[in-house]
Amino acid sequence: MIAFSFFSLQLSAQTKDTTVKVGSSAAFKTDTVIHQKKDSAKIHSPRKATIRSAIIPGWGQAYNKKYWKIPIVYAALGTAAGFFIYNNREYIDARDAYRYMKDSFPANDVLIKPKFSQVDPEAVRQYRIAVRQYVDYSVLAFIVLWGLNVVDATVDGHLKAFEVSENLSLHINPTFNPISKQANVGLVFNFGKNRSSASR
Repeated sequence: MIAFSFFSLQLSAQTKDTTVKVGSSAAFKTDTVIHQKKDSAKIHSPRKATIRSAIIPGWGQAYNKKYWKIPIVYAALGTAAGFFIYNNREYIDARDAYRYMKDSFPANDVLIKPKFSQVDPEAVRQYRIAVRQYVDYSVLAFIVLWGLNVVDATVDGHLKAFEVSENLSLHINPTFNPISKQANVGLVFNFGKNRSSASR
């Protein structure tokens, strides 16, 4: 009877120890998952930079922390937009002036802009064609610059993962082959990791 009680006590102790171990293992796994989620949240995503720049110009540059590029992006797009507005206004004025010049209502001549009032109708027509092309070029330039903004954010997003190391070295490595009895000289370029990035 005493031996049975001792065996029961030992079995109960073993069961408690196993429970504790399982609990600590589960807690360790939970902590590992939490740390993995935190580490994955810090990973820079080039895809996010691309999508953000495609939605709002400069947003991808801000995500890449290249804030100095944002004024350049908006200056380029603003210039293209300014040319579009100016050329579109000139096109409308030239189009209307040419219509008023060629219609059969002399009363409409007062609606012609002063800058076209003394110009030959054929010259106005040629000017209208030219500024119409400038409008198209302005739209094309705006689209291209927007695309370059996206490309720039994408490239910077990919390069963000690569950090230039301070531990870069170039060594001359002379070797001797005893079989062929030839001496060789090689260049060894070492890439090291940043201490700051390694400690993160």
